[in-house]
This record gives sequence, C-alpha cells and structure tokens, in this order.
Amino acid sequence: MHPLSVTLIQSNLHWENKEANLKQFAEKIQHQTAPGQLVILPEMFSTGFSMNPAQLAETMEGPTVQWMKETAAKQKIILTGSVIIQEKEKFFNRLLWVLPNGVVAHYDKRHLFAFAGEDRFYASGNKRFIASVNGWKINLQICYDLRFPVWARQQITDAPEYDLLVYVANWPERRNHAWKTLLTARAIENQCYVIGVNRVGEDANGIIHSGDSMIVDPLGQVLYHSAQEEAITTHTLYPEHLQDCRTRFPFWKDADAFSIY
Repeated sequence: MHPLSVTLIQSNLHWENKEANLKQFAEKIQHQTAPGQLVILPEMFSTGFSMNPAQLAETMEGPTVQWMKETAAKQKIILTGSVIIQEKEKFFNRLLWVLPNGVVAHYDKRHLFAFAGEDRFYASGNKRFIASVNGWKINLQICYDLRFPVWARQQITDAPEYDLLVYVANWPERRNHAWKTLLTARAIENQCYVIGVNRVGEDANGIIHSGDSMIVDPLGQVLYHSAQEEAITTHTLYPEHLQDCRTRFPFWKDADAFSIY
C-alpha cells in the first residue's frame, strides 16, 4: 500500500440541471485537483436527489458518464459520485467509479430511502463493490446505506476485507447528528478510514443540507470536518497509521463470522 491522496468536493447543487452542475464541477476539479488523486463528488451530483428519474435518467453511454470519463482522463484522476442511470425499464441510483484509462465500474444503492419515496422510483442493488487503488481496498456506498451497519461490516478471513469506506450523500441538516455519529461508528467498528461527502444548500423541496463532510481515521478520530459552506479539501491517507491501529488493537480478529449474501 502507498499513501492515498483523496479530494472531497462539498458543493451546492443546481436542481435537476445537469449542464450547470457539470460545469461547476468541471471548474472545481480543474482548479483544485492534481494527477493521481481520488476525487469524490456527492450523491446524484448532476441533478440533486430527485424522484424524477423518467425525465433525468441516462444510460451508461450518456453525457454525464461521458463527462466523467473525459474529466478523469484529462486530469489523470479517479472520479466517483452517484448519478441516475436507466437500464431497460429500471432506474438506479448508481455510484460510478471512473478510472483515467476509461474503465468504469459501479455500485447500485442497496438501501433506498423509502421515507422520501426513493423505493417507488428506483431499483435496489444487491452487490457490494470494493475497488482497488494503490494497494488500498475501497468499499463504496451511498447515503442511506450508512444506517445499515451489516451492509458495511468487514468480512473477515485472514485480514480485513477493505481499508477505506466511502459514502456519497444528500443527507439533510436536520439529521446531521446521525450522519456524523454513524460515520464515526463505521470507522471504529470496521477499523478502517471512513469518508463521507455530502452536499450543502437547499434543494427544490425546501430541504437544507449542511454538508458535514468528514474524514475519520480507524480509531474514530475526525481528521477533517466541514459544515454549511462549499468546500474542497485534499488529504493524504497513510497505510502505516491504518496498519499500526490494526496491529496494536487487533479487534478485527475477534469479529463474528457471517454472510450477507
């Protein structure tokens, strides 16, 4: 494992306006990132958290995916964030993992937010996705997944299954205490780094988002936290700290064996 440079982009979103959102993120990425970084955007970064997939969804050959591929290639970065994708008659809240060489992988949100009707418009995913970069194993999840610890739980064999857990979100301010608490809990119980990237601002439904994007280390220490304002930050995660935590406190070895599949 080598040090991992990660850029978090906490931004307001233009409601259901792909062109405006892609333009603003292009400018932010161009001026605030460097080659080799993992750049993380919020949930549904091109539209906001919309229940209008019939009007907004695109295919994996659509303009947002193409923009992500072009941006990743031009800036020589790994780019990730979720968008509305249609496959046949189904819509997915899909997190895309886009490499600078044009390879695209994805994770479909498992836990749909029924409180807002997400389950009535979108199909649920049924597979976790753990990416690899610079020797790091990265578990990628979306927003409401955070409330379900079994879905994120390390599958222990000879070593922990992953090293970094990432959540992209449109998490409302009125429940930000749960957001901050659960991000910290996921780091402690899985002995891994955790990153949460949330949006800020008010959406068209009058829901206010405070951001509260965070980086938490394997001991639950908050390394970065930003609230209320747009913010871009780049941090380097060090494998030595992760390995030291797991060696000094090998709690992961005592985990219960179970399967979620």
